[in-house]
Amino acid sequence: MEFQMPSFDLVSSLDIGEMKNSIKMAQKKIGGRYDFKGANCEIDFNGNDKIEIKAETEYQVKEALSILYENMAKRGLGLKCVDAQDVLPSGNRNYKQTIILNSGIDKVKGGAINKIIKKSGFKVSSQYLDEKIRITGKKIDDLQSVYKMLKGHKEVEIDLRMENMK
Repeated sequence: MEFQMPSFDLVSSLDIGEMKNSIKMAQKKIGGRYDFKGANCEIDFNGNDKIEIKAETEYQVKEALSILYENMAKRGLGLKCVDAQDVLPSGNRNYKQTIILNSGIDKVKGGAINKIIKKSGFKVSSQYLDEKIRITGKKIDDLQSVYKMLKGHKEVEIDLRMENMK
């Protein structure tokens, strides 16, 4: 019988269902707010990786974004995966803001995370595998310590989740 060392995959992904729920809750809250009464403010989600906030004033766009952030936080969605672009006039005296949702670990970020793990001194190995990082070690405690260290590290600019703990 072959001994398999404990491992887990480090991924950066967004729960689309929770994202849709937080957008619905934000739209409900916007509908009930006094400063949005009679205003045409909407949050559109393309179901994949882009959200557009459209409103009559720049203030309403910014407030809608903060309401969305608040609902994302309540639902446990990380804000590091959100890349909010500038508020732009969209014609007809309206404004819009595009928010890009990042998921997956690209090679540059993967390399940076691997360097952080190697510098940490934990007895684990890590390798980049197509938008995720597999971390392997002899002790499960070391793996959990590495995960905890990465979640709190200031240089890691993405939301991380642990998957496939073996």
